[in-house]
Amino acid sequence: MSPVAEVGFRKGVRLGVDWGYARVGVAACDADGLLCYPLETVRANDQAAALARVAALADQMDPLEIVFGLPLALNGKSALAANNAQGVAKQLAARVKVPVRLVDERLTTAEVNHHLSHLDTRKRRKIVDQAAAAGILEGSLTYERHTGSAPGQLVESPWTEGNA
Repeated sequence: MSPVAEVGFRKGVRLGVDWGYARVGVAACDADGLLCYPLETVRANDQAAALARVAALADQMDPLEIVFGLPLALNGKSALAANNAQGVAKQLAARVKVPVRLVDERLTTAEVNHHLSHLDTRKRRKIVDQAAAAGILEGSLTYERHTGSAPGQLVESPWTEGNA
């Protein structure tokens, strides 16, 4: 890694979120950004309750930021799932006092499913969303280490206005 990228890396715990229609995966990393780990799977059938739980985890973990997966289509364009994710990320950003960043998560869940293919479907379902959130977080940390820039797009909120 170049010294410039290392200097630009911000230390601090981060949360990763993989928001789905059925389940929400949440992952975290250590303050040095070296170890990402699955944290929790939240049921998403009640969006308000799921948002409240993710916000509570943010309060508990006191992260530097939350990286929120943006499920773009393979061609990079925004589709229905991406539009939904943007709306949910905006709601989350209004509830937490840390920046929320939308980051490209294309193929993250498919990659995790491939790596977990040795598990039966029932066991895999319990952890795939957490593992996908960890993958989103790892990708964000790698990006920041290599570029010296924060990943993704900052979601505007009362806490971040003017800090994009």
